[in-house]
Amino acid sequence: MTGSEPSKLLTIILGPTAVGKTDYAIRLAKEIGSPIINCDSRQIFQEMTIGTAVPSKQQLLEVKHYFIQTKSIVERYAAGQYELDALELLEELFKKHRQVVMCGGSGLYIDAVCNGLDAFPLPDMELRNRLNSRYQREGIESLRFELKQLDPKTYETVDIANPQRIIRALEVTIQTGRRYSDWKTRDSVNSCFAEPSASKRNFSIEKIGLCMEREKLYNRINRRVDEMMAEGLENEVRSLDKFRYKDGVLCSDLTHIPALRTVGYREIFDYFDGKHSLSEAIQAIKTNTRHYAKRQMSYWRRDKSIKWIEV
Repeated sequence: MTGSEPSKLLTIILGPTAVGKTDYAIRLAKEIGSPIINCDSRQIFQEMTIGTAVPSKQQLLEVKHYFIQTKSIVERYAAGQYELDALELLEELFKKHRQVVMCGGSGLYIDAVCNGLDAFPLPDMELRNRLNSRYQREGIESLRFELKQLDPKTYETVDIANPQRIIRALEVTIQTGRRYSDWKTRDSVNSCFAEPSASKRNFSIEKIGLCMEREKLYNRINRRVDEMMAEGLENEVRSLDKFRYKDGVLCSDLTHIPALRTVGYREIFDYFDGKHSLSEAIQAIKTNTRHYAKRQMSYWRRDKSIKWIEV
């Protein structure tokens, strides 16, 4: 637990996808009489329901939820704005509640609320577009090599399999003439788990992580994907197909709307584009979701302040 005012407590329920965070958070929220603040970066978008596992209508009736489907995918919304919105909301909620529940698996959003984010310069969209074009022509290896030359510290800590992270680091470095790592106010490896200072947060924080045996979690993921398909995920993705076009041109890299790169959506877009069959798309969703869950657990396991509960 962290912070300087034990009379105010933010309880964050986190963990890998499909582990059961929503049900757990609802039980806790009903027990203590708290609303729930969503910190899943994709459940914020109005147009994405099935593939993001938004709480059901019944669940939303059981407990008041905030930040559920409040933004459109065409709006630019990221962790920095979420930090401001969530802190403003918490200030109001703590006037009525001693303890408030937050639930989700988006590590950067949780970090933003707990610790704040570093102040980076506004993006240079022309430069970003050039880097994206390079990625399409040359692949990620070329961008990795340049980042390693310009900012070896960031290269050692960034997810080198994620082209968006590589491009963002290069963009800041080239745009400002300062290494991306120099813009960090805390050590990049430990920044996610730094203690929030009393001057920044006037409430205590506890993190409860839900986990389960890997095979059981993977089976839950596979079943949930099948359930999503039965509920109409293919039609939901088809309804979003129009957003892939910019100025009448299909932008298959989806850099103009990052939300559509979400697992469960991009695989079905590939099916629409004839890259594989529907059954292959479903298997790809299951595989990629399992990989995502593994990355989430690797991320959270470094945070020694989390109290883990096996469910």
